[in-house]
Amino acid sequence: MPIVEGFEVRIVNDFAEIAREFHERINRTVYCVAATIDKRNRPKTRVLHPIWEGNTGWIWTYRDSPKAAHLVKNPHISLAYAVEPFKPVYVECTAAWMEDLNEKKRVWELCAATPPPMGGDPALGFPGHDYTSVGLLKLTPWRIQVYTLGVGAINWQREIG
Repeated sequence: MPIVEGFEVRIVNDFAEIAREFHERINRTVYCVAATIDKRNRPKTRVLHPIWEGNTGWIWTYRDSPKAAHLVKNPHISLAYAVEPFKPVYVECTAAWMEDLNEKKRVWELCAATPPPMGGDPALGFPGHDYTSVGLLKLTPWRIQVYTLGVGAINWQREIG
């Protein structure tokens, strides 16, 4: 294992090696702090509530939101789940609009069928999956880090090829 900034980092290519710990931690945290880059190349943070299927995240949002404007210029987004400050999870990913109505309906139903606090009825915040003003962002991570203070980190990194 390489030593990075005084702690050990283990890099894995198989998401299954961190999946259980990743989902346990984000399910305890629920909300994350997300950072995008604004039009002046400055970071902008906000709190988001993604729902995850394996290592794919989904975020319902309005297509005219500030984050939507940021993602037009730079599709990268960084998430931090840190309710347990000594056991955070960091997710580095790209965000892309899901345009397929069948997939949007499927994720809408997934959110509604998933018990709170991870899921819940998206109609409480949005008029419907098929409204043109409502968008679904698909988060595709290239790196997920599960960190434990005093122990180190496990980084899952998507193989790029």
